[in-house]
Amino acid sequence: MVFTQTLYFPFTEAIVFTMILPYMNNPKKVKLTMICATGLSGINLILTMLINISVLGVGLTARSQFPLLSTVQTIQVADFLERLDVFFMLALVIGIFFKISMLFYAAVIGSASLFKIKSPSRLSYPLGLVVLFMSMTIASNFQEHIHEGLKVTMFVFHLPLFVIIPILLLLIAFLKNRKKKRG
Repeated sequence: MVFTQTLYFPFTEAIVFTMILPYMNNPKKVKLTMICATGLSGINLILTMLINISVLGVGLTARSQFPLLSTVQTIQVADFLERLDVFFMLALVIGIFFKISMLFYAAVIGSASLFKIKSPSRLSYPLGLVVLFMSMTIASNFQEHIHEGLKVTMFVFHLPLFVIIPILLLLIAFLKNRKKKRG
């Protein structure tokens, strides 16, 4: 479980940001910023998990679908600061919106590059319809979404895209370079 989640899950965003790097004005600064942001995100995740474990305990943190939400729901300061879960959900929705926007933008520019379309904006409506249709048909509830993400997607998408295709491309590149050195 740890191997598969570590191998597959966090790299989607890295792939997306490497697709966006060529469109930046100063790519060298972006690379440094990306490395710093990755480090700060890791520190943020460590602190969040430490807070979750210290408030909820190991068992409840492990069983909870959204442990940070449970932690935020327990906040009560002098009968004044309560019900902060609304702000957590608002931040979650805004964060998911930006994440999906970045993933969609990467899909549009990647598809435009793949199909050699000069104006990537022409693909936004067709790809948007595909995303809308797929989001309604893939999973109808949260449990089905988790099952699809952890069981089905891992073998249908992640294994070929993150393991088989890169190994094949590496093998092809190795054979081409070997052939060039002989010739």
